[in-house]
Amino acid sequence: MTLDFDAYVTAVLFTADGKAAFALGDGTVRFEDGAVAEAHEGAILSACLHPSGEGLVTGGDDGAVIWSRAGGGQELAKVAGRWIDAVDASPQSGLIAFSAGRDLHVLDPADPAFRRVFPHEKSISALAFDPKGRRVAAATYNGAALWYARIADQKPSFLKWAGSHIAVVWSPDGKFLMSAMQENQLHGWRVADEKNLRMGGYPAKVKSMAFLSKGQLMATSGANGVVLWPFGGSNGPMGKQAAEVGFDQASLVARIAAVEKGGWVAAGLEDGRVWACDLASQRIDPLKAEKGAAITALAMSPDGLRVAWGDEDGGAGVAGIGA
Repeated sequence: MTLDFDAYVTAVLFTADGKAAFALGDGTVRFEDGAVAEAHEGAILSACLHPSGEGLVTGGDDGAVIWSRAGGGQELAKVAGRWIDAVDASPQSGLIAFSAGRDLHVLDPADPAFRRVFPHEKSISALAFDPKGRRVAAATYNGAALWYARIADQKPSFLKWAGSHIAVVWSPDGKFLMSAMQENQLHGWRVADEKNLRMGGYPAKVKSMAFLSKGQLMATSGANGVVLWPFGGSNGPMGKQAAEVGFDQASLVARIAAVEKGGWVAAGLEDGRVWACDLASQRIDPLKAEKGAAITALAMSPDGLRVAWGDEDGGAGVAGIGA
């Protein structure tokens, strides 16, 4: 299935019913079945699944946080004069987190009276709940702050590393927090003892990360193929070498997608192509062979059987894998 939205694709995610939902630069959320939610007055800057799995939570340059479903949008929060640069949600705890400038906000959709606001010294670039949904990691300048999402008065744990951190993801066991940096490198920490993991050697900025193979591997973009880091054992990738699949001298991988329990990884390239690889057989399936605008969003369905993508010109598509 190919689609054309005529607007930058900020994010694509699969909802609980298995449908792909696209968050766009024109402020709308569009579903693969043709449904449209008019979410924001400006561009959508960030998106995640709602904790229920039904629809998307989006943040816009209008300062609004919106829950978008096929029937329309519902405003969850508004911070006047601020951009909502990052959102995340936890199905385990039911909480939603979003950033507005230097402040981290936490909401509970089941309790409209609940609200936490955690200030930071510098702007927040990305957010990630831990696997239990109890702690939130906020990527900021010189490291990541870890907050207990429901506790009002607290000082965060701060995992330090010099530089600008722009994306964060937890390992499925909660033992490691991984960060993509403004420089062409990854950084990570073993949370229990704050042991640093410096993982460089990338030819380009790492824009996306995902765990797969039951948490034994972490895949990243930022190279001519998909980079795979081993995470088995208590030391994770420390002292280990990364592998690479799908190496292609002609283009860099811009986005990757995978599911934690699965053995497939998908890649969206800077030249517009999309492919998926079965790591067990090393077989690569081309999902979009024609070149075009750079892929800006990529997702794999929870069952690991479908991949959806979008590009900077508004082109998008959905395809099955493993057939």
